[in-house]
Amino acid sequence: QVQLVESGGGLVQAGGSLRLSCAASGRTVSTYAMGWFRQAVGKEREFVATISGSGYNKNYADSVKGRFTISRDNAQNTVYLEMNNLRPEDTAVYYCAVGKAAAPLPARGWYDYWGQGTQVTVSS
Repeated sequence: QVQLVESGGGLVQAGGSLRLSCAASGRTVSTYAMGWFRQAVGKEREFVATISGSGYNKNYADSVKGRFTISRDNAQNTVYLEMNNLRPEDTAVYYCAVGKAAAPLPARGWYDYWGQGTQVTVSS
């Protein structure tokens, strides 16, 4: 079993920045992809970003490319999401997840374990 705890969410004005963290425990996740997803009120959970086990390969949703950066520290069993130039449409609960293997795939079904989420609210 893997436990994931997200942190770093909050309220920020449009154009601002936040850095989300996701700490894993219960198992070393260095050989697994880790992803960030988000779910806004009334919408389905959607892919945001993912990173391979090694950290060399990354994928982003088109809506966040150039604004968000995913990274990981395998020594700390932690993945991060740096979010810049935030927009009101980025408002959502953000979830991290551990993939079934090292490949950074965007599909929700690729991820086995999920955190409880952290709220990000961007005001206009």
